[in-house]
Amino acid sequence: MNPQRRALLRAGSLAAALPLTAGAASAAAASALPVLLPAVPAGSTPETLASNQAYWQAVAAQYDTTDAVVQLDNAFWGSMARPVLRHYEQQLTMVNRDNAWYARMRFPADFEAARAAAARALGVGIDEIVLTRGATEALQVLIAGYNRLQPGDAVLYADIDYDNMITVTRWLQQRRGAKVVSIAMPEPFTHDNVIAAYVAAMERHPQLKLMLLTHVNHRNGMVLPVAEISRLARARGIDVIVDTAHGFGQLDMTIPDLQADFAGINLHKWIGAPVGVGAAYIKRGRLADIDPYMGEARGEKAGDDIRTRVHTGTVNFAAYLSLPMALDLHAQIGVANKQARLRLLRNRWVEAARGIDGIEVLASSDSRLTSAIASFRLKGKTSVADNFSLSKKLVQQHGIFAVPRDGLASGACVRVTPGIFTPEAHLDKLVDALRQVARG
Repeated sequence: MNPQRRALLRAGSLAAALPLTAGAASAAAASALPVLLPAVPAGSTPETLASNQAYWQAVAAQYDTTDAVVQLDNAFWGSMARPVLRHYEQQLTMVNRDNAWYARMRFPADFEAARAAAARALGVGIDEIVLTRGATEALQVLIAGYNRLQPGDAVLYADIDYDNMITVTRWLQQRRGAKVVSIAMPEPFTHDNVIAAYVAAMERHPQLKLMLLTHVNHRNGMVLPVAEISRLARARGIDVIVDTAHGFGQLDMTIPDLQADFAGINLHKWIGAPVGVGAAYIKRGRLADIDPYMGEARGEKAGDDIRTRVHTGTVNFAAYLSLPMALDLHAQIGVANKQARLRLLRNRWVEAARGIDGIEVLASSDSRLTSAIASFRLKGKTSVADNFSLSKKLVQQHGIFAVPRDGLASGACVRVTPGIFTPEAHLDKLVDALRQVARG
């Protein structure tokens, strides 16, 4: 048996054992995206393009968006652009029609093509990523599977980390006998005082072996200086697992920029792939430090195959088949251009809201710490109930949908997240609403 045939059979595919038919064309190979957007004007920078209304109207024209409300919760997941949605629907129809014939014959190769496209976009090797159903699954695999902890070793999380990831981190006390410690980020936060908070924690807990770092937190949008903190941790023999669910796709970066060996990634938030697509990154040479999934084994060298760290069962075939097209559109727009546009939209409401008496804005003016996400609350109104009531008032009285978030040490807040298709007028409407809300 030749090596290629053996590898395919190990992966569970019958493609090497059954004859192909003329109609079994690769869905992934057919996903090339035509150029949909106007050329960027000569001499433009991401910062100058950010205010080019004609260009961003052309981008927005690729999306169907609701007119039921002013939609300012674009951090839950990212809408698919119309061509990606059409492709997804076509693949769903094809998979439903061809069923197991496609799933067994062609999908393994198409899935690997999608994985390769994701690896290129992430700036890593294909052997360093495994596709998942989202960042939550990826991070659960990494945190729960991290096997270098001994009883008494310490693990750190912060108040900005995602709720489910905090839960899994706490579980390491039961799973590994680790001591779990937490810190709260300073408010107002600055680049230096955030780094100082992590340094203080490392010095206070010399038994630290693992830290969870959230690249862009889902509560107030702060961009953590992950690379700097990762380097400081490595110098002390501490590993970090990075949650970049909200980082990759909206910030101009690739995974190696994080200076971390482990990361969980979302591809259905800021990339705009169908819901149910993410990835886990394990740096080459570190695979043995993450356990195979529940004893998962594949072939003679299971320990060398990152795919043994995740077992999702039957997946949404069409979602993965549409990932290359979503990545193509992301590349056409350009991540630096996305970041600049999202920052302009965020700053449009944030800077105006800072001048409203009675409104507390949870956001930094330091561009190093800013993302599309930012939050606010009424001054002194920090309870969950206060902020659910505020969110409800914005919807009922002003037609604006922004969501309450809790978990910060300083209290709850309301999160605002524009998308690249959000018109500037929607942020102006939010500011007008905040003026009225603040007056009571």
